[in-house]
Amino acid sequence: MTRSGAAGRAEVVGLGLIGSSVALALRASGWHVSGRDLDDARVRRALELGVVDRSATGPEASLVFVATPVAEIAGVARGVLEARAGDAGLVVTDVGGVKSGVVAAIDDPRFVGGHPMAGSEQEGPDGADPDLFAGATWVLTPTKSTDPGAFQRVRTVISSFGADVVELEPARHDALVAIVSHLPHLAAANLMSLAADASAEHAVLLRLAAGGFRDMTRIAAGDPRIWPDIFRDNAPAVLDALDDLRARLDEARRILVEQDRGALVSLLERARVARRNLPPRVPRPESVVECRLPVPDRPGVLAEVTTVLGALGANIRDLEIAHSAEGERGVLVLVIDADAADVVRSALVERGYRPSFSRLG
Repeated sequence: MTRSGAAGRAEVVGLGLIGSSVALALRASGWHVSGRDLDDARVRRALELGVVDRSATGPEASLVFVATPVAEIAGVARGVLEARAGDAGLVVTDVGGVKSGVVAAIDDPRFVGGHPMAGSEQEGPDGADPDLFAGATWVLTPTKSTDPGAFQRVRTVISSFGADVVELEPARHDALVAIVSHLPHLAAANLMSLAADASAEHAVLLRLAAGGFRDMTRIAAGDPRIWPDIFRDNAPAVLDALDDLRARLDEARRILVEQDRGALVSLLERARVARRNLPPRVPRPESVVECRLPVPDRPGVLAEVTTVLGALGANIRDLEIAHSAEGERGVLVLVIDADAADVVRSALVERGYRPSFSRLG
């Protein structure tokens, strides 16, 4: 079955797990997909499995996903954009786990930084899944120079994958993923290493690993080759998060040494409540509202509005740009969760906007 979404010709550069899953999701949405990778065997396997339609690159692709290791993204994206400098219809995005350096290195309005918060312990085309992004959060990091049409196109395509799109400033993205993605991987790797070392003396140990241990260390089974560049490029944010975690572990040690039962119960209860309040993977809002926002026709307006909402945690379910036939103004039409309407209204009014809201459901 083909998902809804405009079909066209797309290219995926880098056919690892994420790139191959993007390719499958594109094909499921009706796109004709070409793919390339420095590993010829990986390209052949992608063709055998039907992950891509062809291996050759071509100038007719209107949308390009760069899914290479983080260190290579900027160079690959710039190469594509520069080779087609006069092609206003081209849009390039990426899937890198660190955004500040990548976005700063690409000075082209046709580029939209992105990062799907999805993955698995599988690798390459064999592990690819067209539904990998269904219900997952996909962060976009538009800037003031990002072309609104390019941003909207990427957003629409990603939404057709079933992903929930969140817009954040690049630096804000990097600080947050250090806590919820990069630090957990480092922690899982160390916990798994601790158990592996102990198992050398106690052979039965790993046989005792129950659900909790397996859940906490599952991400340690992922491809290690993508992580050195991520930790290098996001080192300041990861180090801040690591220092915070170390301080919390030191406090947990104090609690155990002093047998502070009240503090221990408080720690565990706070964690339990926070864990239960995590949003579901597939959100089911009871109702939504439409926000109509008059905006000036100037660069950066779309990025400003969407990053404001992203920082508030307000999910944009749909987005439309209604241009005015006269004058230098237009209307940005946003569909958001109803329970976020008040905080969104206040934030936009504080920035000089005049939003109006109407209920849809």
